[in-house]
Amino acid sequence: MTEPIRVLLVDDQSLIRIGFRMMLEAEGDIEVVGEAGDGAVAVRQAAALSPDVVLMDVRMPGMDGIAATETIVREHPGIRVLVLTTFDLDEYAFGAIRAGASGFLLKDAQRAELVAAVRAVHRGDAVLAPRATRAFLDQLSAQPAPASSGPDPTTALTEREREVFLAIAQGLTNAEIADQLFLSESTVKTHVGRVLAKLDARDRIEAVIIAHRCGLV
Repeated sequence: MTEPIRVLLVDDQSLIRIGFRMMLEAEGDIEVVGEAGDGAVAVRQAAALSPDVVLMDVRMPGMDGIAATETIVREHPGIRVLVLTTFDLDEYAFGAIRAGASGFLLKDAQRAELVAAVRAVHRGDAVLAPRATRAFLDQLSAQPAPASSGPDPTTALTEREREVFLAIAQGLTNAEIADQLFLSESTVKTHVGRVLAKLDARDRIEAVIIAHRCGLV
C-alpha cells in the first residue's frame, strides 16, 4: 500500500478546520497531520510536519495565506498548496497562485470535490477551472512581460511539445488540447508531463507564468 497523503489544514476558523478534517479523514488514503490558525503557525507546521499538501485559507489575521504560501513554497518546494477561498476568481486566491499555490478550491466545495482536489495537487496537477485559468491569463496579459533573462527554457521542447505548451498557456484543458491537435487525451497527458519536466515547472499554472515571462501569452 502507498503512504497516505499528509495534509496540513490552515484556517483561522476552527469549525471550518473540523469540517475539512472530518471529510478528509473519512478517506483511507488521506491523513490530516496538523492544523494552524494563521500563516505564521502554518509556516512552522509545514517545516515541522513536512505535509504533502497544505489546505490554505488566504484571509487570516497576522501573516495571511499569500505570504505563508510564498514562504512554504520557497522553503519546501515539494509541498503543494491548495488555497481555500470564499469567492470564485477571488483576488486573494490569484495572489496566492502567483505566490506558488497549485490552485484554489471554494470553501463550500462538496466532499468529493475536496478529496479530488487534494489528490490532484498531490500528484502534481493544478486545481484551477479553465474559466479561472483564463481569468488568470487576463490578469497576466494586463502586465508587461518581464525582460528576458537567461536562456529560453522552451528551446528543449520538441515541436509537438511546444504546441502543447502554447495550448496550456491559453488555458486549454487536456480534452481541448486533444481536439485542437487531433491527439488522444492519454497522448496529451504524456506530452504535458514532458513539458512540465523540461520547463522544470511545478504544475500547469507555473507553465502559464513561464509562457508569460517568455512573451508567449
